[in-house]
Amino acid sequence: MKEPFKWDDYSDQAAIIRDKNLKKQMRKKEFFSLVKTFLTALIMLPLSIIAMPFTKRKEIDTRKFFTLGVDYQRESEKTLEYLDDLKVESILVRIKLWELNTLEELKTFLQANEDRQVTLKILQDREHIDDQKLLKKDLTRIFSELQNMVDIFEMGSTINRAKWGFFSVDEYNRFFTVAYTLKKEKFPNIQLIGSSVIDFEYHFTAHTLFNFAPYKYDGVASLLYVDRRGAPENMQLGFTLSDKIALLASMVTLSPKTPHKLYITEINWPLKGTAPYAPTSETECVDEATYANYMLRYYLLAFASQQVDYVSWHQLIANGYGLIDNREGLAQREAYSTYKYMLKTLKNAQFLRLDIKRSYYILQFLIDEQLLQIHWSLGDTTLKNEDYFEVYDKNGDSISDETLKIGASPLYIFITQEVGEKVNCL
Repeated sequence: MKEPFKWDDYSDQAAIIRDKNLKKQMRKKEFFSLVKTFLTALIMLPLSIIAMPFTKRKEIDTRKFFTLGVDYQRESEKTLEYLDDLKVESILVRIKLWELNTLEELKTFLQANEDRQVTLKILQDREHIDDQKLLKKDLTRIFSELQNMVDIFEMGSTINRAKWGFFSVDEYNRFFTVAYTLKKEKFPNIQLIGSSVIDFEYHFTAHTLFNFAPYKYDGVASLLYVDRRGAPENMQLGFTLSDKIALLASMVTLSPKTPHKLYITEINWPLKGTAPYAPTSETECVDEATYANYMLRYYLLAFASQQVDYVSWHQLIANGYGLIDNREGLAQREAYSTYKYMLKTLKNAQFLRLDIKRSYYILQFLIDEQLLQIHWSLGDTTLKNEDYFEVYDKNGDSISDETLKIGASPLYIFITQEVGEKVNCL
């Protein structure tokens, strides 16, 4: 990665470009692409909103739904131990195109994860965006050496942020076309997903899904962050997280460029007091308990959509936003237990329904013919702990109180006998 582009090792992301003149010049150069983005969104977003009620749910492989992002260069041996402890069946790993000297290290790591589904996110730099011959050469190497170790290749990341190298959707479309052409000519069995737009900026997504570029996706990747809005249930432009997922799924269904496959390949909330490791300002940061609550509720709402093939928790070890803090040794945060119990409990669950009444949420699942309800509320309330309830908090600790406190932290309530329609937990 060359100046003025830099990598921030603290927050594991591209650093802000300080050269404002460069950004202005590049956007001027890509003016016609920006116009196409605007016009495409102007047509396709309203159509996608209209089609939202008609988008069908699909069957989700719950064992792969609870994907976890990992760094193969960060405490690799301990990472493998944690993955075994958590019983993770699907991981997402990132490789930087400007650091292919670590490819052998990555191969060793992937060989140790051969029983897990692996998504490899290929991070771009400006050199590979500008030089298609270089991009083709390095992608050929990656695909050749890793095609039997990787289930899904995600091409690029965060394409709507200039600091990551792209200044327009057209630039990304050309970038992805190189990978797609290689797939058609030499690697027909690999799975390629894109376009990895970050946040609720679907005008960029629309341009990647509705255009005349000569490529197709094997699925759509999205970095659907909602951390700047606070809680996952909060609205943005009138859309909750569930609405955002429904709109994205509608776009995927309408697009001729992809099957109905949708992957949320990165999501987290930044943690208070972790600067400079937090990827955002302190304003967006939350405490560890809130982080665990928000992430769990994000997963539950995405699961309830029955539209998302997986959500990738970003990530296992990261000081500013991970399950484990490694600033002084390796310290498991509360979210580690939250993720572990969520995966253990729901990896074989069959989703039944989501009920929302006055900001009170109940998700119902069937697990081995037993009914499970998960309750939380945006306002504190109480619920009688019935004799036929078996209750656990978000970390799997049993609760036997006569009155249950329902609030921001979801409770798992197993129904221990057949009560049919007589169960009315509200």
